[in-house]
Amino acid sequence: MRLRILGPVLIAALVASCSSGTQRDSGASTTAPRLLATPTTASTQRPTTTTTTPPEPTTTTTTTTTIPAPTTIAATSTIPATTIPPTTGPAATSLPPIVETREIGRSVQGRPITAVRRGQPGGRVVLVIGVIHGDETAGLAIVDRLKTLDIPDGIDLWLVDSMNPDGMAANVRLNADQVDLNRNFPYNWGPIAQIGDWEWAGPGPASEPETRAMVDFITDIHPDLVIWYHQDLNRISPSTGRGGAIRARYSQLTGVPLVTISGGTYTGVASTWASKHLDGGVAFIVELGPTLSDEEADIHAHAVLTIASENN
Repeated sequence: MRLRILGPVLIAALVASCSSGTQRDSGASTTAPRLLATPTTASTQRPTTTTTTPPEPTTTTTTTTTIPAPTTIAATSTIPATTIPPTTGPAATSLPPIVETREIGRSVQGRPITAVRRGQPGGRVVLVIGVIHGDETAGLAIVDRLKTLDIPDGIDLWLVDSMNPDGMAANVRLNADQVDLNRNFPYNWGPIAQIGDWEWAGPGPASEPETRAMVDFITDIHPDLVIWYHQDLNRISPSTGRGGAIRARYSQLTGVPLVTISGGTYTGVASTWASKHLDGGVAFIVELGPTLSDEEADIHAHAVLTIASENN
């Protein structure tokens, strides 16, 4: 019987022992879930990493899309190519090209004297001088207008703004040596007056660099027609023959009357020298009025081209 009783006791002890072992396992099991928490955290970090990764490709894609700067560059280089031709085209079409600009000499004070050539080389050579007396500058407006007008076929036009740049800069009649350049040309030169006089002819014929520059230039291009502008008398001195006919035609076109010019001593005069030097060429002076409007400058410029084009 004791054995039988012990049996249950042993069983109970065994059960208790088993029950105690189960609690240890339970403790281990409690630890195990903590260990599992780490993987859980790890797996939580992976999604975070995964979430961070997508933006990178997105950024890369954006950069790649922006880089098509080639497209921008191509557009930029195309625009100038389209813009330049229109700018060049109209300028070339509206204004006949200047064939030549030549420095023909220097003044006493070293200022350049230049001639601009327009029109058709080989045509009738025409020379226009805007200023010879430095305080008579209205002719500049006519020369400027002739630089923009279309030149008729068959005309080789030369334009000199001023053959007396020093006098023009000082707004005085004479050059820097106080010489009247329209008394200094080598044909029929005379010792007029003395230094300080308004028409002093200088120490000798063609003594001035401006005069020599014009003499050499006219000898070189050999114009058929030469016009010098002066002021304030508003007249053209009449003449005879071919020269007289051309002066009369210019007077008709502009309204400047044909009236003899007087009031000075006329030796060493530029237009007289040119007429004698050119063997049949015509050279004359146009005395403008005290002022010249834009409309009048335009009339004179067209008159130059008309008499240059006519068969006279």
